[in-house]
Amino acid sequence: MTRLGAASATFLMHRKLAVVGLGYVGLPVAVAFGRSHHVVGFDIQVSRVAELKAGHDRTGEVTPEALRAADIRYTADIADLRATDFFIVAVPTPVDKANKPDLSPLISASKSVGQALKKGDIVVYESTVYPGATEEDCVPVLEQVSGLKHGVDFFCGYSPERINPGDREHRFETIKKVVSGCDAATLDVVAEVYASVVTAGVHRAPSIKVAEAAKVIENTQRDLNIALMNELSVLFARMGIDTAEVLAAAGSKWNFLPFRPGLVGGHCIGVDPYYLTYKAEQHGYIPQVILAGRRINDNMGRYVARNTVKLMLQKGMDVPRCRVGVLGITFKENCPDIRNSKVVDLVRELRDHGTTVVVMDSWADAAEVQHECGFALAEPATEAPFDALVVAVAHREYRALTVPQLRAMLRGDQPVLADVKALFPRDELAAAGVSVFRL
Repeated sequence: MTRLGAASATFLMHRKLAVVGLGYVGLPVAVAFGRSHHVVGFDIQVSRVAELKAGHDRTGEVTPEALRAADIRYTADIADLRATDFFIVAVPTPVDKANKPDLSPLISASKSVGQALKKGDIVVYESTVYPGATEEDCVPVLEQVSGLKHGVDFFCGYSPERINPGDREHRFETIKKVVSGCDAATLDVVAEVYASVVTAGVHRAPSIKVAEAAKVIENTQRDLNIALMNELSVLFARMGIDTAEVLAAAGSKWNFLPFRPGLVGGHCIGVDPYYLTYKAEQHGYIPQVILAGRRINDNMGRYVARNTVKLMLQKGMDVPRCRVGVLGITFKENCPDIRNSKVVDLVRELRDHGTTVVVMDSWADAAEVQHECGFALAEPATEAPFDALVVAVAHREYRALTVPQLRAMLRGDQPVLADVKALFPRDELAAAGVSVFRL
């Protein structure tokens, strides 16, 4: 027997699991473990707990059938956590208005876990953070609240989340899991726990900081590649060259990376680089490339809006008297997640030019959009036609729109379509009298 209480195989029989935070990340984790273990699912939102007990997941990540099949006790009562001894913390780690890391949800979750912590327990964090956050920010809170000593009484690990909202192919169980622990024995247990449900296997990182850094650079790399495509789109637009056609030609080379320009929002790609740059600045280094990419991507919503207005003016429209429809408000296609959506910047910029903007999205929750973004969602059938239309998100129902259907949503002899994701045939739209701007 190790100081953790049992060998790893026995561990799975005797330890009791808790998942703290039941959002886009935590719920799929809880359900995956709930197929073979009893799990306590904890969330501070009583309404969230109630809907999960009723068998409904508003995020759309887990089906009612999967919820019913999982052995999970949903609760908002910290007292229920005391019956568990392996805690997986999966709460949001956003940035504030100044793009600085906001660890308040993580600290709050650590306080909750600290109230339930006992000798021999393990706490594993999945939330995206900068290198050092687990040991420097979270562990002191656990120690203070619990009165226990890390590395002696309880132990910590880090296993970065890789959930991709809306992705039905790459799921928690099918994505290789990076795992780490504060020492070798903890790492063994953490690895065994995750390997029991993650069929893709685990990668053992040599330290918690390495695992934290690995996560934050995964999305920083994607952010920079998309930023390059966005900058090329801006450049090619000035040259009168269609970016989609350039990328199609360049993509014929076997090692050309298939990134595309677009609006970079969400809880990961548009946020994680700021965690890395924040930590870099604490170490006296001002990142150049990473921050340049962030500046480009943060401006793309406004860029699309300004070019839409520019094209409207070129077509002789009285912009302040025009109605502009926007299809899609979520940060990505086929999911209801509106966190950090750059479509919001697009809408606000269009309104700053005096236009009447009508936002539509069949995936997003209207109440959440009203609360978080400050505007209401409308129904396309009741709002069309428009002088200009922005297809901002590639939801499957928007991808399926035909040129005649798009034209029916537009009025006038020379309407404008902003095709952000380059979904539609430009030549056919031109033949239908529609002027197109696309990234």
